[in-house]
Amino acid sequence: MTTDNQQDSMLSALQQYLQETDFAHLTAVDQPDLTALFSDLAGLKTEVKAESRQFKATLDSLSEAVETLKTDNQALSAELAAANERVQQQRKQVERGMLLELVDIYDRLSEGYKALQNYRPVDTLFNHSKKQDVRFIESFTQGQEITLKRLEQLLQRRRVFAVDCVGKPFDAHTMTTIAIGNDSRFDNAVVLEELRKGFLFDEQVLRLAEVKVNKL
Repeated sequence: MTTDNQQDSMLSALQQYLQETDFAHLTAVDQPDLTALFSDLAGLKTEVKAESRQFKATLDSLSEAVETLKTDNQALSAELAAANERVQQQRKQVERGMLLELVDIYDRLSEGYKALQNYRPVDTLFNHSKKQDVRFIESFTQGQEITLKRLEQLLQRRRVFAVDCVGKPFDAHTMTTIAIGNDSRFDNAVVLEELRKGFLFDEQVLRLAEVKVNKL
């Protein structure tokens, strides 16, 4: 009996709550403002396009800057290479001039050495000092020979080598003819004598050899 009364009481309270409660605000859902939404989307799209154009312009500027830098680097590299080539040519010209002076000194020492080798004391004069003179000349000749060998070594360290020409066929690239001989023991156009030594520097002619050539 008590349970039925409680149920009736609960149903009455529920019915009263339903009658008194306004559920309109629960079913009334706010509808979005489509015009404002489309306007915002259009503004966002425009902003994205503007940002994209600005980004593209920045990339183009960077690409141009990179190309300009690349071109400048290539021009600078070419200019440096040309400058280095000029310096090398100038250095080689100066070196050739110095080597020619050394070769000239070599010629003078060589002629002096030959003169000392061909020296013969006179028997009828200065007999009292003949032995001393001979020893002096021999000692001086040895000194000249040592000096010549050292000068030859110096030239070789500088990549300068004498032209081998005696007994060889005449070579217009390394020799010049200043005398003609006629010796049937040798073939035509063979070098009979070296009148002035020629030299090569880095396998290029530093000075032509002056030679006597056989002509049958």
